[in-house]
Amino acid sequence: MGRATELTKTEWIVAADEAGARLDKFLSAPGRLGSRSRAAAAREKGKVFVNGQEVGRGGNSVRLAAGDIVRIWMDRPGSARRRPGPFRGKELDILYEDSWLLVLNKPAGLLTVPLERKRGEPSVYEQIKTHLRSHGKRRPFVVHRIDRDTSGVVLFAKDAPTQQSLKRQFLHRTPERVYRAVVYGHPTPARGTWHDHLVWDRKALIQKQTHPRDPRGTEAISDYRVIEAFEKASLIEVRLRTGKRNQIRIQARLRGHTLIGEQRYTYGPDELRPVEFARQALHAHGLGFEHPSDGRRLQFEAPMPKDMLELIAELREQEP
Repeated sequence: MGRATELTKTEWIVAADEAGARLDKFLSAPGRLGSRSRAAAAREKGKVFVNGQEVGRGGNSVRLAAGDIVRIWMDRPGSARRRPGPFRGKELDILYEDSWLLVLNKPAGLLTVPLERKRGEPSVYEQIKTHLRSHGKRRPFVVHRIDRDTSGVVLFAKDAPTQQSLKRQFLHRTPERVYRAVVYGHPTPARGTWHDHLVWDRKALIQKQTHPRDPRGTEAISDYRVIEAFEKASLIEVRLRTGKRNQIRIQARLRGHTLIGEQRYTYGPDELRPVEFARQALHAHGLGFEHPSDGRRLQFEAPMPKDMLELIAELREQEP
């Protein structure tokens, strides 16, 4: 890993020829923070300000205007973080809701449900609980979850019988779960199936590959296809047959196609992963299942989030 950039100054005025530049690109320039990963880390810790206003984790795509003042508060305590404000209804992107269940589009960076070790952090579960209480319901019931830094479709039940009915569908692998991901390299063939046996490492909190005869292991199967190939990366669609924790992330890594932005399932030096992205480029694009009340088939899609659309646009621009 290269040495960190040494800053000669911590405040800059945006010049006319830099007007319209994204904040992350502006900060990643030589003589500033030097990389988008350092820019993302500074935002995460509440150290980036534009015209005196703090810019948090969602500010990577902020566009700058000529004359804007960008400042890095270098000596702000490293533990300082930009805390989300109180819940506001518009933050809950509900795709569908009825008397039995609720489907929403989860933003990246937000936990699906609270973790024991992170009880104070905001989650979709807490936001939905607030939403339901305003409509006379006590709490939501968890059906499944997606990773904190994965965006996309998540399903919650409104009562225990509905929850159990939906969970049985997931147990029997009948829901259709479709993801979009941007990975390094070009999966070959362009369409196929990934089949592995995985074991969860409770200490490292990661999935590891194991032998098919290992009694601790469980089967992981995903069908994939390449949607678009770039010079050194690919946009792929993955359909889960099984639903193991971090399944797509580890299966892509095992084949040398680490997700862009991946921080956990990586290999080799950072130079092998030159594209800067603030999270793993993974989006839960579609979910289909049978409604517990009458058996009708429901299908939902969450549009690709802005950060992944911008990433794809950048990769297209880099084409020779």
